[in-house]
Amino acid sequence: MNQRLNEEELNQIIYEVQSLQLRQESELNKQQVQQILQELNLPPELLDEALIQLRRRQALQVEKSRNKLIIASMVAGVIISLGGWLFVSQKESSLLANVSSQADRITLSSNNSNITNISRQSNSEVFYRVTLKDAPIGKKLSLSCNWIDPTGTIVKQNKYITKEVATSIFDTHCRYTINPSAKVGNWQVQMLLDGRKISDEIFSVE
Repeated sequence: MNQRLNEEELNQIIYEVQSLQLRQESELNKQQVQQILQELNLPPELLDEALIQLRRRQALQVEKSRNKLIIASMVAGVIISLGGWLFVSQKESSLLANVSSQADRITLSSNNSNITNISRQSNSEVFYRVTLKDAPIGKKLSLSCNWIDPTGTIVKQNKYITKEVATSIFDTHCRYTINPSAKVGNWQVQMLLDGRKISDEIFSVE
């Protein structure tokens, strides 16, 4: 052997040789095993078959261990993915929870000024205009409006997805036509974000 070894490498080689020696001393050759079987009054001719069965069980055990590792890896992947999804979902919910109404008003399509009384005979299209604050930039909002008559009945519900929010102050609106058959009295309109009421307004139909 021309390669030189340092002291640490020599110690490692001594350790490996000792380990191999101990392993060889602990292992039995085929003749020794047959002799033990004879001493136990067991047929030595079945040794080969027994060795085959042993190797099969060992291979099966290795396969089971590998399958468990694969399943564990898949479960870990699912947990990590679920955790990431929950984190994103909670973050988005937190952003939406901050959204509120900064200002709102009721107008007609022909008049952008705020009104409180509407004539049902005019068959007017009524707009509920809301200015939102703390809107999440880059998101689209799922909004709805409930138009409630004096009896408390929701006679119209608007549902829509807004365009992508560009600024934290965001204007939006919904609409409903008050026709001559509308009930006279105080009406209410509500705006909801993902089912959470963020604003409402009262107006009178005459």
